Amino acid sequence: MIDGIIKGVKISGIAAAVSNKWTSLETFIDEENDEKTVRKFIKMTGVTGRYDAGIRQTTSDFCYVAAKELLQKKDVLRDDIGLLVFVSQTPDYGLPATAFVLQSRLGLSKNCIAFDVNLGCSGFTYGLNIVSSIMKTNSIKKALLLCGDTSAKHRKPDVIKNTHSATMLFGDSGTATLLERCEDQEIYTSSMSDGDGYNVIFEPYGRWRNPIAPKGIQLSTMDDLGVFQFSTDRVPDLINKTMIKLNTTPDDYDCLVLHQANLLILKQIAKKTGFSMDKTKISIDVFGNTSSSSIPITLVRHYGDEMNTSKIHALMCGYGVGLSWSVVDAYIDVEDVLPLIHTDEYYADGYYFEGGEKNE
Repeated sequence: MIDGIIKGVKISGIAAAVSNKWTSLETFIDEENDEKTVRKFIKMTGVTGRYDAGIRQTTSDFCYVAAKELLQKKDVLRDDIGLLVFVSQTPDYGLPATAFVLQSRLGLSKNCIAFDVNLGCSGFTYGLNIVSSIMKTNSIKKALLLCGDTSAKHRKPDVIKNTHSATMLFGDSGTATLLERCEDQEIYTSSMSDGDGYNVIFEPYGRWRNPIAPKGIQLSTMDDLGVFQFSTDRVPDLINKTMIKLNTTPDDYDCLVLHQANLLILKQIAKKTGFSMDKTKISIDVFGNTSSSSIPITLVRHYGDEMNTSKIHALMCGYGVGLSWSVVDAYIDVEDVLPLIHTDEYYADGYYFEGGEKNE
């Protein structure tokens, strides 16, 4: 594992945004999904519903609203943001990177590094590693890590041919995390990847190597057994090795915040790492699997409405597509976690939407 302690950087704000439309999985009961199938899915995954992006909303719209609210609440000057990293697998355009669009929309200084990272469920913890490392080697006071995906929208039957289970599993959201210099704080990160598993969660068609999928072939695939074995074997192993490295136990943490893959996987990881389910925070029931935003949105769900000045010691772990997995140990002030934001806002860029009317 690649690990290290990044001194002098802290997480100083977290915000998450979703739409105003929450869809219950009960609505999926139809001719193709009978009641027994849906209820079995709910029991296994823990998902009872999810938020759906509006037809013109993208991941960056949610991240923009979350970042705007975070900067306002934290009274941050736009010129103080020296780095913006957008982590997503559902960007706005083929090019340029969505980070540049967000830099412009947020009114950030031109003295700002901006780029995208194509990562899924490990994106938040990988992103914390990337952002905090860059901050340590540059004269950056504050940085924004924007994570999210609109996977539910991406997997609607009229947009992409996929399994019904995948359609029910994923939710749409975007998050913003503020990092800043603070000499008496530190963040521990540990990351791993295994490219031999690149096709365990895979979209082989629709890009440059294989532009067009054969008729009747779904565009994305997932090896359910492979994902389960990876998540319940290598992920708890890294968490346990992290605690050994830091000389900590579950008793030293206020919470274990995992990527919200499904409830069965969360329970298995908690069991293998010695964490009680009371400390293992859950949000998949309300939001579904929200990919790279699942860890920050889980923190928002559990701490965003609390009105106190306490500090939590969090052990966070993202894992998924790649294969990739990553752990972060950090302290977070509860007052820096904002309440959940709902928005129907979208960016009217003036270009044609789905080849028809202009996006205005």
